[in-house]
Amino acid sequence: MELLSDPQAWVTFLTLAALEIVLGIDNIIFLSLLVDRLPQPQRASARFLGLGFAMLTRIALLFSISWLASLRDPLFTVLTHPVTGRDLILFAGGAFLVVKSVLEIHEMLSGKAGGRKPGLMNRFWLIILQISIIDIVFSLDSVFTAVGLASHIEIMVAAIVASVLVMMVVSSAVSAFIDRHPTIKVLALAFLVLVGGALIGESFEWDVPKGYLYFAMAFSAVVEWINLRLRRRQP
Repeated sequence: MELLSDPQAWVTFLTLAALEIVLGIDNIIFLSLLVDRLPQPQRASARFLGLGFAMLTRIALLFSISWLASLRDPLFTVLTHPVTGRDLILFAGGAFLVVKSVLEIHEMLSGKAGGRKPGLMNRFWLIILQISIIDIVFSLDSVFTAVGLASHIEIMVAAIVASVLVMMVVSSAVSAFIDRHPTIKVLALAFLVLVGGALIGESFEWDVPKGYLYFAMAFSAVVEWINLRLRRRQP
């Protein structure tokens, strides 16, 4: 109750919630593209469950911050470069994003995406599992940032819950918009390739400023929005 009457606590809560939403943009894009593989009646449930598991995953990571800290300890050395558990997770997650996105683009170019058959990786619970696993990769640095900004775990949990609720509302519109415009889907897949490459770079301790990535995404999105407006005006 003391936190509810503390203005600083509210400022921290709003800052963390905004940060989680911004950092969750790539997660929403990945979720939308995966859910697109399911039949229409299952998509809403998949979005809800995927984001729900993502929320529980982030909260669990908050309560296991000591384990997260141990991920920065070197496990072995490769060519004088110490490799940590965090590096392995980032590399695996980045490689998964790059391969998944490139294969999806290849399917679209070959005309197979529209007639995709329900295979093993397109099943409902496996798609939910993929969403949950990739969210762990996306959440590693954001959890450390949240711990650095807030001193009360209650504020951090509330910010995560609020941001996921916002993403649940927004994800449906994002999925519908991507589904209506194939060029937007290609752009979204290109974003994921970019994010995956950045994660691989971070696993090698290469400094990849997030601001550059988000600026490139925003600039490309504005250009594509202009292209959509121009195509609508054409006879």
